[in-house]
Amino acid sequence: MTEAGTADQGAADGTEAGAPHPTEAGPDGGGSTRRVDLLGADEVPSGTMAMGWVDGVEPVLVVNVAGEYRAVQGICSHEYFELDKGFITGRSVTCALHLSRFDLWSGDPLDPPADEPLAVYPVSVEDGRIVIDYPG
Repeated sequence: MTEAGTADQGAADGTEAGAPHPTEAGPDGGGSTRRVDLLGADEVPSGTMAMGWVDGVEPVLVVNVAGEYRAVQGICSHEYFELDKGFITGRSVTCALHLSRFDLWSGDPLDPPADEPLAVYPVSVEDGRIVIDYPG
């Protein structure tokens, strides 16, 4: 197993405008996690992002920042909009709908109108596959 990046434990408390908003759980979050294989590492070259799906229903955005993979909830916390339609700027992702920007390490919103953080998931690369620790 090759560790490609470990995301900070982030928590998201709720949903706005009906967006599914996973809550981070694990050693610090008080819940259990399971390993989820999302995508092939070759599907997310450096400087790009791709949407993976947990159980076919929960979107998770995977971003390759200079060779380090990050994984965050795939829907903007402000309003239901898939973040893979946005763009990467340095260490952040911007939602294309209202231009809310989020830190990819903490999930924190950096620009309004979003004021709730994104859930951030620990990520690793195992046998060429991007795998996350997902609550549940």
